Amino acid sequence: MERVTDNAVVTIEVAGFGNIVLELYFDKAPNTVRNFIHLIQEGYYNGSTFHRVIENFMIQGGSGSKETCAIRGEFTSNGFENDLLHERGVISMARTRYPNTATSQFFIVHKKSAHLDGEYSAFGKMISGFDVLDAIASVSTSNADAPLTTVIITRITVDTKGSTYSAPTCV
Repeated sequence: MERVTDNAVVTIEVAGFGNIVLELYFDKAPNTVRNFIHLIQEGYYNGSTFHRVIENFMIQGGSGSKETCAIRGEFTSNGFENDLLHERGVISMARTRYPNTATSQFFIVHKKSAHLDGEYSAFGKMISGFDVLDAIASVSTSNADAPLTTVIITRITVDTKGSTYSAPTCV
């Protein structure tokens, strides 16, 4: 049975860079938070990478080797009220141009990106590690925005603060 009392806190350990710590907002995007926590608890992200980096925009990671379920996009233009803005340090779900295609990939906003507001499912915000975000955002990249030196997510952990989360609902 689901019981959420406090915001979960996530730590992303990035090899050679340090830690990014985020607070997740279940009240803004409950199924997105369930999905992210579920993948973290499975160890899905451990050893993955930040595979797309665009300085002054965002860093994107979470691409894994196994398929995960798609979830409904929890954002305004998809009929879901979510007023969390895409400002520096906000974590949001990546997706294709179709609104219900988020799976495991996420991005962390480097600089305010208002054009994403209401179009992507923002679900948390950084509370520390902004120096790590800046360092990753400034790595050299290819023309396809891939880092020239691999940026490895050693592991991601979550402190649920005693709350329990149901499995995500897939579309």
